[in-house]
Amino acid sequence: MDMAIPSDQTATSLGAPRASVIIPHLNTPELLVKCLQAVASQRLDHGWFEIIVVDNGSRVRLDVVAAAWTGVKFLLEPEPGPGPARNLGVAHARGRVLAFVDADIRVAPDWLQRGINAVEKDPEHPYGGDVRIDFEDPNNPSGIEAFEAVFSFRQKMYIRRKGFSGTGNLMVDRDLFQKIGPFGPIGTAEDAAWGRKAKAMGHPTRYIPRMIVFHPARISSTDLEARWGRLIAHDFGKHTSAGKPILFWHLRAYAVILSAMVHVPKLLLSRRVPSVAARFRGVAVLFQNRWFRFTKMRSIARDGHLDTAMQWNRTS
Repeated sequence: MDMAIPSDQTATSLGAPRASVIIPHLNTPELLVKCLQAVASQRLDHGWFEIIVVDNGSRVRLDVVAAAWTGVKFLLEPEPGPGPARNLGVAHARGRVLAFVDADIRVAPDWLQRGINAVEKDPEHPYGGDVRIDFEDPNNPSGIEAFEAVFSFRQKMYIRRKGFSGTGNLMVDRDLFQKIGPFGPIGTAEDAAWGRKAKAMGHPTRYIPRMIVFHPARISSTDLEARWGRLIAHDFGKHTSAGKPILFWHLRAYAVILSAMVHVPKLLLSRRVPSVAARFRGVAVLFQNRWFRFTKMRSIARDGHLDTAMQWNRTS
């Protein structure tokens, strides 16, 4: 099996890579190194792949990381947003398969091979895989880890019901990507918008359960609230731009708070959380999260302040 990131001389003799792994990055160099270690460890049945990191204006330059990873292409995208960063990576990619993953993600050992197989077999569809929580202690997950394992990355539901895959685990044929068009700017849910556009054009995303990546849970309730605040802002922007009555938004907020009781059994019975104690810790986070979402939805409808919520992690 071939090396992931051969030397420039070897890469030239091998010809074009089968795939380009594109990683947008902002202010998480330690996690980026772990991501690169997992990606570089991928092995293919034949051929090779390249890795492209696109920094999006981090406070500290990636010179040290780049010096240690000489086989990786490092680029800089000054326009804020993961969408523009990914678009720049695509512009420099040489692979037929575009594999998108985030800098804070650890990929499973066979992640790339499974995605390449799917895209090469049927290049008329994008493909999204499973996103699981990377527990710090797999035998004793925290309440936030338990909650996020069940509710934060529901890729199967996103793909089959909502028509998109999160771009932290997405692969697509290069020609199909060019046909669909680039990701949107900051302030938009670029993964949802891109996936829905693909579906409208007759290329719905398909789900591969064994194309697996692992995402760290949020460290604190503040981090968790920041994520949901961004999602609420995106949804509110879509609601108002569609001209829907504000009453419907308030009714949706009440549905969110009531859904906590409905989702308790789902968490307590989930196989994604390894222990009963962790599941009960997750229930406490579930109620905290739904109360936050309820109050945030009510306040954003009242005040209409979207600016800070629409930033991805510019302040982290």
